[in-house]
Amino acid sequence: MEPSAPLAIRVPAPRDVGATSTIIEIEDFNFSYGAKQALFDVNLKLDARRVTAFIGPSGCGKTTLLRCLNRMNDLIDGTVINGGRIRIHGVDINGPEVDAIELRKRVGMVFQKSNPFPKSIYENVIYGLRIQGVGSKSRLDEIVEKSLRGAALWDEVKDRLHESGVGLSGGQQQRLCIARAIAVQPEVILMDEPCSALDPIATAKVEELIHDLKKDYTIIIVTHSMQQAARVSDKTAFFYLGRLVEYDDTQTIFMNPANPQTEAYVSGRFG
Repeated sequence: MEPSAPLAIRVPAPRDVGATSTIIEIEDFNFSYGAKQALFDVNLKLDARRVTAFIGPSGCGKTTLLRCLNRMNDLIDGTVINGGRIRIHGVDINGPEVDAIELRKRVGMVFQKSNPFPKSIYENVIYGLRIQGVGSKSRLDEIVEKSLRGAALWDEVKDRLHESGVGLSGGQQQRLCIARAIAVQPEVILMDEPCSALDPIATAKVEELIHDLKKDYTIIIVTHSMQQAARVSDKTAFFYLGRLVEYDDTQTIFMNPANPQTEAYVSGRFG
């Protein structure tokens, strides 16, 4: 009898998920780097096909939580989940039956610093597909074009697909990394300050892209920029000292926050 597939991939495909349904549930979640606790009793429900921004001062736990959503913190020695759960479609992603590699296919990540591989643009996009064993050139060609169009990059690179990805501008490199992330058809895209190293024009292009991508993907973005959070997100979660202080519609967080600490942060009085 063949072994069963990892539970992480036995979930509804993105097209089967309602636009306002909850996709990620974080319950009483605690996380530590060795003896240092980084997250305390976080409770959060994230909706499908929405952009959620994690905001807060440096060291508040927002990037730590983001990396917990696809178990990137598994790669750091000494990390400990000391209470609580993270569920995607009701599945505990830290359960023993969940394969972290399969999870990361469904929950992709775009990092703060663009990290294209020293390969051609074409090979960058299909890197994950090669690992999965996809060999049909026609299929790969189709996915490359679809992914680069999805990342709003196709028209800029379609005549130089076999040139190095590291030769692109910073903004183009970041969009190439987004194309690489969506090529494997994830359901969730995590973005860790994706515009922090970009100029204003490139930032505007990535923000416009985020708006377009939420039609098909659930996006969670960590940002230090209050203006960016206000522009791109539907929901905003404010973190401070490892705790979730407030979570609400972005307009409410910025215009009428319930917590005085949130108001102080979004108005620039600290952070």
